Amino acid sequence: MTDQSENPVISAPSSPAANPDRSRWTALYVLCAGVLMIVLDATVVNVALPSIQTDLDFSDSSLAWVVNSYLIAFGGLLLLSGRLGDLISRRDVFLVGLTVFTISSLLCGFAQSDVMLVAFRFLAGVGGALTAAVVLGMIVTMFPEPSEQAKAIGVYAFVASAGGSVGLLAGGVLTQLLSWHWIFFINIPIGIATGYYSLRHLERDRGLGFAHGADILGAVLITSSLMLGVFTIVEPAAKDGWTDPTTLLCSLGSFLLLVGFIIRESTTGNPLIPLRIFRSRNVSGANAVQALTVAGMFGMFFLGVLYIQKVLGYDALETGLAFLPTTLVMGTLSVKFSEPLIMRFGARKCLIPGLVLIAAGLALFTRVPVDGSYLVDVLPSTLLLGTGVGVSFPSLMTLAMSGATKEDAGLASGLVNTTAQVGGAIGLAVLATIAATRTEDLTAPGKIPTAEALTSGYHVAFLVAVGLVLAALVVAFVVLEPAKAPEGDEGPDGMTEPELEAEVGTTL
Repeated sequence: MTDQSENPVISAPSSPAANPDRSRWTALYVLCAGVLMIVLDATVVNVALPSIQTDLDFSDSSLAWVVNSYLIAFGGLLLLSGRLGDLISRRDVFLVGLTVFTISSLLCGFAQSDVMLVAFRFLAGVGGALTAAVVLGMIVTMFPEPSEQAKAIGVYAFVASAGGSVGLLAGGVLTQLLSWHWIFFINIPIGIATGYYSLRHLERDRGLGFAHGADILGAVLITSSLMLGVFTIVEPAAKDGWTDPTTLLCSLGSFLLLVGFIIRESTTGNPLIPLRIFRSRNVSGANAVQALTVAGMFGMFFLGVLYIQKVLGYDALETGLAFLPTTLVMGTLSVKFSEPLIMRFGARKCLIPGLVLIAAGLALFTRVPVDGSYLVDVLPSTLLLGTGVGVSFPSLMTLAMSGATKEDAGLASGLVNTTAQVGGAIGLAVLATIAATRTEDLTAPGKIPTAEALTSGYHVAFLVAVGLVLAALVVAFVVLEPAKAPEGDEGPDGMTEPELEAEVGTTL
């Protein structure tokens, strides 16, 4: 926990009289609407890919770029976007990103060729990064009081974590009832409405100015490193494996760019991304926990979908509905119970049991049979995962923002989103490769049927996913700092342990 004597409490600017307290919560819902639109777009496309392939004549090899082009831009620009919010204005960066994303969605819906759609999806990733990167930083400055901040982060955590499963349902509904074009067109009214209410309810803020971080070389190095890294994960690593020469070469290139960035930021007097943010054990530890946890959880939202569709035979709409209980449980816990739990027990003590529940949910999926039943074999796992995410992710985000100063809030927000995206991409590539390799080995001539081979591949991948979440649990125990005072005892200023831990958020 950051020492408050070294990092004094800095309250967010008070709202003008014309902007009553209720307006802050309206602003929160506006921000979450923008985030939901961005998060949905990452998964809503998946169930529409067959229709897109047929209409635009995508080859099997190029179809993945409908998803990959978005992920490369989104994951590569999050960290830079967060820092731009600190330097320019988080509100302005959010609005620019929202505008770019809305326009690119319109262009995607009208795309007439595979090249056009891939290019417009890349542009959507740029807008998504600008929009999403600054939101968490804006939330913690709008809600400096610990209990309010915990509740607000709970709402944000629900939107950010449940958006993926909602996207599967929305994609299935829109594609089956209308056409694939509407998975993009639906963003237009949402984007316009969000922009309108953003102008009305988001308080204008002033950034630090480029004099505090206009490091062009640093920006080029970190953006290139992240984009090349995400590209490596979603393209050569996913297709040819991690030992393929192209994968190794791209990985080395991404690593060298990252090393160059670290050297640059540690030696320049005006760094784009001050490395001091990583001195906080809670900031560094929480982001490491998130990367490992999201990497493991992607197994559920990707391989779990494949199991339900390819083994159990569900269609796109039924698959989306199958994950609805997960979303409902996440929402109930994140929105209604995360704030009192964090205030009562502290963020770290809520995080750890949540991670245990996530690991348990993934462990149950290592035993799903070929002739499985949704109620018996799938639903218990999804409910455990939903409970674990609903308990752990608001706490995780609170801890990830806890050691950042007000000036670095945008950077910390971008870092949270970056670790989630990169962790998810790595997890997806690793788990999908493991499952595919196992399945191919078992489907050789004279061996077991396809459905059994697929299920066995999923079993192995989910076992690795459990290992990733258990690794996150170890990091949470070893790295994350507990509150200073024993539970129930009073610390500085007469605060109890949970209040001390939550109070860290007010250092923003």
